[in-house]
Amino acid sequence: MKKSATTTGESPSSESPARLIDARIAELSDWRGKTLSHIRALIRQADPEVVEEWKWRGVPVWSHAGIICTGETYKSVVKLTFAKGASLEDPSALFNASLEGNTRRAIDLHEGDDIDQDAFKALIRAAVALNGASAR
Repeated sequence: MKKSATTTGESPSSESPARLIDARIAELSDWRGKTLSHIRALIRQADPEVVEEWKWRGVPVWSHAGIICTGETYKSVVKLTFAKGASLEDPSALFNASLEGNTRRAIDLHEGDDIDQDAFKALIRAAVALNGASAR
C-alpha cells in the first residue's frame, strides 16, 4: 500500500493524513467512528493503492488518480460522497443522496445501517477505473 500523501494548504500540523483520520475515528467514539473505520477498511480492501488525504479542514478523502470519495461525519449521518458518482453504474442502488446533480453522488449511512460490502467495493473499483480512464 502506498503511504498517505499530504496535501498543501491543509492541516497545519505535520501529522500524516492517515493519523488525522485515525484521530477523527477515535474522536467520534460512537457509531459514526465505527462506520467510518469500517468504510475505510472496505476502501483499502477494494484498492490497496488508495491514497488517504485530509482536506477542507478535516474531511477524510480517498484518492487514486483523482478523488474517489470523501467521508464526512455529521450528527446523524456518515456521508460518502463520490466525486464522479453520477458517471458510475450503481446496480445495487447504494447511492441514496445527492442524486440530483450531474457530477457527484453520495451514500448516507445512518446509525444501524448496513452496507452491501461487495457492492461497495465494486463501486470503489469502478471509481478508480473511471479516474484512471480520465487521467489518460
